[in-house]
Amino acid sequence: MTQQTGATPLRSLQCMEIWGGNRAVERAVATPGLEIWVFSRPHERAEAGGDVYYASLCGGGRITRFILADVAGHGATVAEVANSLRDLMRKNINRKDQVRLVQALNRQFAALADANRFATAVVATYLTRGDTLTVCNAGHPRPFWRRADAGEWSVLDGDPQPAGGGVADLPLGVVDDTAYTRRQITLGRGDLLLFYTDAWTEAANPAGELLGESGLLELVGRLDASDPASLPAALSAGVDAFRGGRPADDDATLILLRHTAGASRRPGLVETLAVYAKLLGLKRV
Repeated sequence: MTQQTGATPLRSLQCMEIWGGNRAVERAVATPGLEIWVFSRPHERAEAGGDVYYASLCGGGRITRFILADVAGHGATVAEVANSLRDLMRKNINRKDQVRLVQALNRQFAALADANRFATAVVATYLTRGDTLTVCNAGHPRPFWRRADAGEWSVLDGDPQPAGGGVADLPLGVVDDTAYTRRQITLGRGDLLLFYTDAWTEAANPAGELLGESGLLELVGRLDASDPASLPAALSAGVDAFRGGRPADDDATLILLRHTAGASRRPGLVETLAVYAKLLGLKRV
């Protein structure tokens, strides 16, 4: 098992497990084929905030999925949204097609329209078979991808608009019938992907200039990619320095993935029994 430098070791997610929430965290988990670091700091050092993150592993140990959402608002209403996101992850934990999940998320937020609730979000699904990662982006900042063979970071663009035109990839809860496109990529061993909320790109220096996407990309490109465990804290320190030491104006969360190209694993006896208990509703996912 790979260890984090100067931090706690990676913890392996169990089959049918969903981990995450909307609280301050600096944690690392592993699933077959991936190592995942989550770094989240709610605004003004609150216990919980409007950034919601979840990671899950399917019952067969082959499908890893995660959601990173930036929900408008704070407090109890955001906590309710976090619980709704978890329920949707539970219902779709064994589903390969994530577009239906994103559409369900959009309907969930549309139901909160009276409260003017909306969110940007990115949803990604990794399959050990084929080493493929499928990404859907609902109005969220574009992720960064570092190909190990190229040795440099680049922006991961989305697919073009769906055939026939129409509205696509809007934030969740804005338009009921929004279509969502997906980008599928094949990962190489050692590839890194960085997903983040807009607090990182909207960081302002003392002169009021925003860091922006290009500035964040340049900053992450200067960090040591050979030690991804140290990258979230190093990136946070770099952005803090750009701000001149002033606190962030919003919740700040990032998810960093490293592709290990590991095969799916068969759950042991105890884990298999737990999977069946969850499938039968005897134990909550």
